[in-house]
Amino acid sequence: MSVFQGMNISATGMTAQRLRMDTISQNLANINTTRTDSGGPYRRKITIFEEISQKNSFSNILNQYLGEQSKVGGVKVSKITEDKSDFITVYDPTHPDANKEGYVLMPNVNSLEEMTNLISANRTYEANVTALNSNKAMIVKALEIGRQ
Repeated sequence: MSVFQGMNISATGMTAQRLRMDTISQNLANINTTRTDSGGPYRRKITIFEEISQKNSFSNILNQYLGEQSKVGGVKVSKITEDKSDFITVYDPTHPDANKEGYVLMPNVNSLEEMTNLISANRTYEANVTALNSNKAMIVKALEIGRQ
């Protein structure tokens, strides 16, 4: 592993978790949105992660030829999908979007689940910051050894 590869892995993790936190914030902001541009209630968004593949990079092919382990490239958000679970039905005949029976379709966003996901994303972001700082400290120590 190169000196800067650890920093790159931590940076990609922080970027992915920041986007996850943005998506969760969007879900929480639209928890009561019953009418969107597409016509129905807001659908919860989910971030999907995947490994950054470096299978075809020159260095990775050379390392495989030499019998060394292939390099890990970090993580990225492959896509943001909509949760296809059912909407929540609430009885509120005074709501402007209520049907004839008085029921309103509310977004499929659960605030407790979203807050748990937000805490998880925040902790993962902090872990990546800690790994980045540790890598940086190792590089600084190596440079100090080289000066002596």
